[in-house]
Amino acid sequence: MSSKWDARFLRLANEVASWSKDRSTKVGAVIVTDDKTPGPYGYNGFPRMIDDEIEERHERPNKYDWTEHAERNAIYNAARVGFNLTGCTIYVTHVPCPDCARAILQSGIKRVVVDKSSVEDADFQKRWDEKGQFSEKMFAEAKVKMDYGHALSEDDIRG
Repeated sequence: MSSKWDARFLRLANEVASWSKDRSTKVGAVIVTDDKTPGPYGYNGFPRMIDDEIEERHERPNKYDWTEHAERNAIYNAARVGFNLTGCTIYVTHVPCPDCARAILQSGIKRVVVDKSSVEDADFQKRWDEKGQFSEKMFAEAKVKMDYGHALSEDDIRG
C-alpha cells in the first residue's frame, strides 16, 4: 500500500483514538484489507457493559485491569462480526504491547503500521519502550512487517 494510503489510515486510527476515555494515552487501531477496505476498529477502553464513570478504575495500576487495548478491541470486533483478518494490515497510533502483538500474530494480520509520532512521545516511551521492542522482535521473527508512518492531513497528502 502506498504511503498516501498509510497516512490516511493512520489519520483514521487517530480519529478512533480520540473516542477513548483514557486520561493519559488515547490509542486507536484500524484494520484494513489488501484492497484498502477499512474493516474493524478499536480504541483503548473498558469492556462493553462495564461502567467507565467510576473514577478509581481510571487510576494506575487499577486501570490496567479494567482497560482493553485498541488492537485487541479491533480484533475482538472482527470476531463479533465474522471478519477474516488473514493478510490484513492494522494501523495503530502506538507500538503494540506484547499482549497485542500476540493477538495480531494469532489473528493472521500480516502488516502493522504505527504512527511514528508515538515514538516521539517521551512519556509514552518511558513507560512502554521496552515492551514495544519486545513486540518488534516478535513481529520480525514471525515475518509480520512493521512500518512507521505519519498521519498526515488530506491537504498534506495531496501536496
